Amino acid sequence: MTRIRFSGAVVATVLMVSGISAAHADGRSPAYTAARAAGQVGEQNDGYLGVVGSQGADIAAMVRDLNNQRRAVYTGAAAGKSTIQEYAFTTGCKLIRDTKAGEKYQGLDGSWKTRGSGAPELDPRCP
Repeated sequence: MTRIRFSGAVVATVLMVSGISAAHADGRSPAYTAARAAGQVGEQNDGYLGVVGSQGADIAAMVRDLNNQRRAVYTGAAAGKSTIQEYAFTTGCKLIRDTKAGEKYQGLDGSWKTRGSGAPELDPRCP
């Protein structure tokens, strides 16, 4: 099997064909919405959610479950088009770009940032 190189064209095709709405909508439960608004969870650069700081076991379990759902979406969407990691990374770029003021996201240095009124800090490899 030939490995597809990470490229904007591949990423655009993957995103258009499968959409990233499933990954973005996976966490729209009231518990997730509340945790996101409270800054307890945030979007990571790798396309997965992260627990911000020290949170309870319930938050960690919720993030783990949502990340398992995201991985399933990424696995199906990436099949034959890109690697799961490439698809997840590109989705992470979109999800960080879509954060709203006050929400947490992972900065380039790995620290948690709070989105202000301007654009979030994105990896230069983001499409």
